[in-house]
Amino acid sequence: MYLPNTKNYTHMKPYHILIAEDDQWYSEFLEYHLKLLDQDCIITKVYTGKELIQSLHFKPDIITLDYSLPDFTGEVLLKRIQQESPSSQVIVVSGQNDVEVAVNLLKEGAYDYIVKNVDTKERIWKTIANLRERSQLTEEVELLREAVQEKYDFSKSIIGNSTAIQSIFGLLEKAAKSSINVSITGETGTGKELIAKAIHYNSGQKKAPFVAVNLGAVPHELAESELFGHEKGSFTGAMQLRIGKFEEAGNGTLFLDEIGEMDLSTQVKLLRVLQEREVTRVGGNKVIKVNCRIICATHKDLEKEVEKGNFRQDLYYRLIGLPIELPPLRKRGNDVALLCHYFLTQLAKEAKAPVKKLSDEALEKLLGYQFPGNIRELRSVLELATVLCENDTITAADLKFQTIGSMDQLLTSSMTLDEMTMYVIKGKLQKYDNDIGRVAAELNIGKSTIYRLLKEDKENATKISL
Repeated sequence: MYLPNTKNYTHMKPYHILIAEDDQWYSEFLEYHLKLLDQDCIITKVYTGKELIQSLHFKPDIITLDYSLPDFTGEVLLKRIQQESPSSQVIVVSGQNDVEVAVNLLKEGAYDYIVKNVDTKERIWKTIANLRERSQLTEEVELLREAVQEKYDFSKSIIGNSTAIQSIFGLLEKAAKSSINVSITGETGTGKELIAKAIHYNSGQKKAPFVAVNLGAVPHELAESELFGHEKGSFTGAMQLRIGKFEEAGNGTLFLDEIGEMDLSTQVKLLRVLQEREVTRVGGNKVIKVNCRIICATHKDLEKEVEKGNFRQDLYYRLIGLPIELPPLRKRGNDVALLCHYFLTQLAKEAKAPVKKLSDEALEKLLGYQFPGNIRELRSVLELATVLCENDTITAADLKFQTIGSMDQLLTSSMTLDEMTMYVIKGKLQKYDNDIGRVAAELNIGKSTIYRLLKEDKENATKISL
């Protein structure tokens, strides 16, 4: 015998069940057993098809429908329910074990067809339990989707008041309101994927998938399979069919990160897909239509890559769409302070601990650093500082900047010569505790030059943050 498990229903809103049954005894029989399943459910009983139709404005969650009501057939009532209360799930309850009728009703949209016999209550219990579980999952998915949308709300996910970042908001709104392809450029760590997700979750495609692929991390020989999929046995190691990222994205968004790393051979195939809006899996013949939006990102200057012959010009024009250039953190002035507050709050939530504060000296040290790793580096520095901090206030000594690979970061960044000069000077000042005389001697420049450059840098930062 099936026994209802009601423990999972306690946190859900009460279910409204409409019983449409012309036999009063059987109607009460159903009500009694449905209350055993969930004592908090709301039950309405009607005895005719006319009463059922009049009750549809309540939008019941479930309707148990007697197939043989005196005034309307089950088929007619099912259609009226679908028209006036499409969210209601219909369980047809019939005294006749007619397979053809049952199949037709299920095809027309009934959730289940149950014959009246000694097992009816168990069948109904199981069916409603399945419906409630499905409803719970749907509710949880919707809550998760709402949480994701809130997370990527422009005003909450993109932190900054500087002119450099505020100018981005207008472009993001335009991108979200259209289906145009978007190309995002900026140094490593400036938040390109965050921007791509913000566009997607504020767009008309927000309920469709967001699929990301980092082309810089995919070997060239596997890029085609990654993007377009492959059939089982199409090459050594292809042990089963694989859906490509284009298919996976469906009607949503495909984010092609580090598009500048794609080799020319794959670029040709990608261009064809963008032109024809269809893919063919590696080793297959079936043509599959695709309809996803493309957002691409790169830290490279694609125009220069086109000039060098490393990137196809025709593909460049297909992808460029609405260009969004993200400023490096060093050009965002006092946004560093806002980001520090945001990250420290976020880190405290993750650790379930009080929010750490920054001492004035620590904030000054952060504002004076060039951050070649941009926002990603800032978060990493603060995360380490919260671990090293001995109390509720982070000191300058708790801030540790990584020097490994810093020259490579410097050379691959888009810094101007003046910015590189300031990067070196500030790095030396941090190393020697702001001993300007020692830094001047080591760099073989005058102290007055250092004072002048620091003054100019501070004035520029003030202008940017206004």
